[in-house]
Amino acid sequence: MIYFDNAATTRPDPEVVKKVAWCMENTFGNPSSLHKLGIQAQLEIDAARKQLAGVLAAAPETIFFTSGATESSNLAVRGAAGAYGRRRKRVITSSVEHSSVREAFNRLEEEGFEVVRISPRKDGNFSISDFTDAVDENTCLISIMMVNNETGYILPVKQIFTQAKRKNPEIITHCDAVQAFMKLPVKPADIKADLVSVSAHKIYGPKGAGALYVRKGIRLIKQNLGGKQERGMRGGTEAVPVIAGFGEAVRLLGSNMSQRKEYTYSLKKYLLMRLSEIQGISVNSREDAAPYIVNISAVGIRSEIMLHYLEERDIYISSGSACSKGAKSGVLSQFGISPEAEDSALRISFSHHNTTEEIDIFVQALAEGCARLKRK
Repeated sequence: MIYFDNAATTRPDPEVVKKVAWCMENTFGNPSSLHKLGIQAQLEIDAARKQLAGVLAAAPETIFFTSGATESSNLAVRGAAGAYGRRRKRVITSSVEHSSVREAFNRLEEEGFEVVRISPRKDGNFSISDFTDAVDENTCLISIMMVNNETGYILPVKQIFTQAKRKNPEIITHCDAVQAFMKLPVKPADIKADLVSVSAHKIYGPKGAGALYVRKGIRLIKQNLGGKQERGMRGGTEAVPVIAGFGEAVRLLGSNMSQRKEYTYSLKKYLLMRLSEIQGISVNSREDAAPYIVNISAVGIRSEIMLHYLEERDIYISSGSACSKGAKSGVLSQFGISPEAEDSALRISFSHHNTTEEIDIFVQALAEGCARLKRK
């Protein structure tokens, strides 16, 4: 099997699987219980919280566990708008956000907020000034992803947030860092982010675990009502095994980030070189995009047809965001990619476990698919 769909989800690390299973068997107590089993469960959560806080260069009390990045981003966007948007009704985001952010802003718009969506310019780049110009005294929130999940485009989050806070010091800044976490440096204080969403299953951890960094002093209106778990931010009994697995995944990836990134850049470079040998393949991702995601088009062949052709050969890629369930998200068109290219778009997303030998097999299968499917 060749797996190039790591932006959708990663295969859990064997050590993470062991950690999750161990917790299910040994620390199954409710972490809110005051007896020994409850305390043991709480200690696992505390350890995972410290692991995440360490790589984010943040205090443990700023980390809140959720069921995943979608819940984290919903809590960030809707929670901040609820806390700070009673009088200030303008909110700002980009036009290429993940659906968890995009839909949250759509709901705010239905509720009476003025939503400003900033698009890339004709050259495919975002302009920092476009975001800054949209900020005024009536703006309560700006939410920008760090790495686009379909193209790997790296947005200038630090520059945007810095300029936004200079213009309006009261603005709340949220960053969806899901595709950047543990791949690129993500330090909330450095990028001037008040809120940061991250996820476990994108970094070889279990599904069902996410986290939201909340800078000290930031108020959020919690979105799921219930008990006092997560210091009152998120009701519901904590999923101890997957939270512990999240912490273990972070621990395992905590070192040699630069080496992994450099290696992945070499994979991307090799892939692009090999793809240049196939007639009819266009590359939609920029050269300076994050190395983990490469978006291409086999023009003239619908995405799902090529996906199934490759799947029959035990090669797994995607056509875009997994959350869109195969439907077009519209993100590629925002970057100036033609409808024809969008209709045939394919996303290759790397892990540091992938190899150039796998790329060779994939490219050969892709070339064969282009020849056969175009004839049909």
